[in-house]
Amino acid sequence: MVLWVFGYGSLVWNPGFDFDERIIGFIKDYKRVFDVACIDHRGTPENPARTLNLEAEKGAVCWGAAFCVSGGAEKEAEAMKYLERRECEYDRKISVSFYKEGDCVIPALTGVLVFVSTPDRNINKYYLGPAPLDQMARQIATAKGPCGNNREYLFSLERALFEIGHEDDYVIQLANEARKVLAGLKEKKSRMSGPHLLVKFNFGSVYLPALREATVADSR
Repeated sequence: MVLWVFGYGSLVWNPGFDFDERIIGFIKDYKRVFDVACIDHRGTPENPARTLNLEAEKGAVCWGAAFCVSGGAEKEAEAMKYLERRECEYDRKISVSFYKEGDCVIPALTGVLVFVSTPDRNINKYYLGPAPLDQMARQIATAKGPCGNNREYLFSLERALFEIGHEDDYVIQLANEARKVLAGLKEKKSRMSGPHLLVKFNFGSVYLPALREATVADSR
């Protein structure tokens, strides 16, 4: 038996597990959305990071990478143990068909595993839901946790998709909005600190009266 896993987020540039083959391609009828909370890695419970999820949408295409683990049951179990710990915010695993570039009709792989998060706040504490682009950008630009900040995740994804030759307009728009937020915060900080000026006072000539000679009192 061979295990195939589809990565559409950080797995694309940082799989973190031992695999035997990596194929660039896409899945159909799903799109990326930043609606999953990360509260222990790139965010905190008070200021959660926004990470990726898949949302079903007819006709959509999501590019990423499929990873093959074929070293036997023990190796597959080790990979799954790692992935389930890493993808702890994702409460579901679905099976999808995977397509390679140049053939969008016949799938190159079937039964490919994907980690997703249930889009329901009532049963999934990690589901943040949608938000306006500027609001998400501010959250991503400012969130940080013990393992790094949220903006690194977004910018690394943007770069990884560029490197595989399949950029995502939604990711680009969100990354550009996050850059605007960061630029605004930097400018605000600069204004608040202000320039440090050395102020020199000129007192002119000052007349000091002569002091009287000290007298010693006889204490005897």
